[in-house]
Amino acid sequence: MELVEIRQMIQDKSNTSRKPDRDAQRLLLYVFTATRGGLTRLEIIRLLSEKPMNTNQLASEIGLDYKAAQHHLAVLEKNNLVTKVGERYGATFHLSNYLEANIMALEKSVTKLEQQLNRKIVYL
Repeated sequence: MELVEIRQMIQDKSNTSRKPDRDAQRLLLYVFTATRGGLTRLEIIRLLSEKPMNTNQLASEIGLDYKAAQHHLAVLEKNNLVTKVGERYGATFHLSNYLEANIMALEKSVTKLEQQLNRKIVYL
């Protein structure tokens, strides 16, 4: 996955020049850069922006174990970034209204994650 795809999704979804909410920026920075699995969660957000999917569809699309996909979706749902429609196995996930309203705040998270990925680690 390229972070360029995420940036393009943000540009496509942002229909307002409204400044992103400060709390939303902090939350997104935490979920995507301060915890492990941020890159996978960004990929899930990108896929859900294209069309709603259930856990099994997401897991096979990303190439993750079902339980791992379930975990990432639970983290995103707990932080009000995705919404679950339905119950049990067939439940589909959508981007939440909160994330869609603050989609521009995601840009800062993508930039920071990109810096983390490009950072060279030198062991002496």
